[in-house]
Amino acid sequence: MNPEEIKQHRVSLIVSTYNRPDALRVCLDSVKHQTILPYEVIIGDDGSRSETADTIKEISRNFPVPIKHVWHEDNGFRLAMMRNKSVAASSGDYIIEVDGDVFLHPKFIEDHLREAAPGIYVKGGRTNLGKELTEEICRQGMSRRISWLTKGIESKPENALHLKTLAHYLAPRYRKHHSSALGCNMSFFKDDYIKINGYDEFFEGWGGEDVDFGVRMQKMGFGKRYLKFAGIVYHLWHEDKFMYNREKNFAYSSCLDDDKPARCANGVDKYLK
Repeated sequence: MNPEEIKQHRVSLIVSTYNRPDALRVCLDSVKHQTILPYEVIIGDDGSRSETADTIKEISRNFPVPIKHVWHEDNGFRLAMMRNKSVAASSGDYIIEVDGDVFLHPKFIEDHLREAAPGIYVKGGRTNLGKELTEEICRQGMSRRISWLTKGIESKPENALHLKTLAHYLAPRYRKHHSSALGCNMSFFKDDYIKINGYDEFFEGWGGEDVDFGVRMQKMGFGKRYLKFAGIVYHLWHEDKFMYNREKNFAYSSCLDDDKPARCANGVDKYLK
């Protein structure tokens, strides 16, 4: 979209979280410093304890845009369901998804909107920060500038490079037939999301929901743009967690790849008014 088109759209930024209020505080601090602010922030909370709600209430008192807290009971990893509930609760027409354990480059929203178009979803990458740098940032409770030379990056430092012109050239070309979707850094028009009925809520436990989402977007005929050197997020370190249902989820996804419909049966429609 060009600058005039961007002004016509409302962005709902969806932030998924679970029991990590220190990281969420850093994430929301980075939202305040965006060159283009979202219309609203939706916190999709997969059953966090009260500390997360307290943090959101505190931050909401002095935040430049409205924050909505969407919560459901902790009954295991139900990220697909929570993302559907968050989109249903949104008021914008353009959705940007991130996880609550990342923080955003100041031009993150601007970069996503530059590549946005109906029938297109935009996927970004991330730079992974190490444990020591993550702990320092979370203690301070504020986002900070990160470059590819920053000490304490664990992996993918090249993803911290912000190169607007090159990123725009690469967007329709880079990894064109690979890496279909990544929910921690992705955007799309809400109407397109509804057409495929959002995330398939079969997916509980870690893994598979993003890939399935991307495959169905493409089956619907939607194109993908990949933000390389733009749309940057910095991933805060955490210990690997037990990823239950991984084999079940990927088996379900792979066995349906050839004949699954673009629109899933168990999706967002049940939450829409």
